[in-house]
Amino acid sequence: MRVPFQQKCRAVFLLFTLLSGPALAAEGETALFPAPGQEQQRLVVHAATDLDAMRPLILDFQETAPDVTVELVDYVTTDLFRDAARACRNGQKTADILLSSAVDQLVKLANDGCAQPHHSNEASRVPEWANWRDEVFGFTFEPAVFVYNSKLVPPTDVPTSHEALADLLRIKPEDYRNRIGTYDISASGIGYLLAYYDSRQAPTVYGRLLESLSRIRTVTRCCNNEVLGELAAGNVSIAYNVLGSYAYAAAKRNPDLKVVIPQDYTLILSRGALIPGSASHAALARRFLDYLLSVRGRRVAREKSFFFAEGFPLPAGVSGPASLMESGIGRPIRIGPALLAAQDENQRRRFIGSWQELVGR
Repeated sequence: MRVPFQQKCRAVFLLFTLLSGPALAAEGETALFPAPGQEQQRLVVHAATDLDAMRPLILDFQETAPDVTVELVDYVTTDLFRDAARACRNGQKTADILLSSAVDQLVKLANDGCAQPHHSNEASRVPEWANWRDEVFGFTFEPAVFVYNSKLVPPTDVPTSHEALADLLRIKPEDYRNRIGTYDISASGIGYLLAYYDSRQAPTVYGRLLESLSRIRTVTRCCNNEVLGELAAGNVSIAYNVLGSYAYAAAKRNPDLKVVIPQDYTLILSRGALIPGSASHAALARRFLDYLLSVRGRRVAREKSFFFAEGFPLPAGVSGPASLMESGIGRPIRIGPALLAAQDENQRRRFIGSWQELVGR
């Protein structure tokens, strides 16, 4: 189970934080953002998201709330869901707010009675596809993209669609054997969700792509950053189904990495937020949620954290249409009851089992 540092380690960690500012959190650890002023309140966030992406948002939120210390506990999606579900079943206190890219898991929590609704002016402006029952809110706009290492992939091989990627691997299997990276969907909630929606968006193309991936010994990793790390290190040449926010951040650090928007269709994920029914500081959680949904919060997210936004041009250097939604390429994953099908245990087991037989061997 992913848990914060043990009590003995926490004292050392907190001392370091006070001396050096907001601390980096490794997976399963805690990052503390001390209140800029006199601490009056503490917000506990359990998040399956990158700390580098959340840091600008948390620091800007604290400019509006200088008396608030923010404690962020880092999770992988499946562990966050498991711990939150257990706390809900047992009536235990948990985080004040949950943030996760695996929005199907948040919908399952809400459907099981583990969330409390939130109503506000900011919440009312959320797109209908990114709000379910005023309990799960999407606060980002993130396309699922391809990323390639331009030192390793010739221009003629750059895939511009799911079908083109399948064809490339079929035509040049030896060139790309052990050279394609993607999620291990048995370990990653977001990897599973994107694969599940790929299979329903274009079943025939997805079947061909899966078959091609099975022939070239695909490299699978648990998380966006691990897949991108393999790409930056030159261990793989192309990454498939990476969230655009992580991909663009990696490309900013390494100009050899290039981001491609698939031209046949592009799944759009909105990272979700949920206030647990047992939140100790629900009013403070609502304040933070409203910040994330506000014009100010979305501007910070677009400029410093997640980089893509509905109604705005693609970030500089990203290959794709001027507008994902107006072009018809963007296909938002609607936050709602349809996501419960992805969380059906029997279906999930069958889907992952079929994937493992082909790709995860």
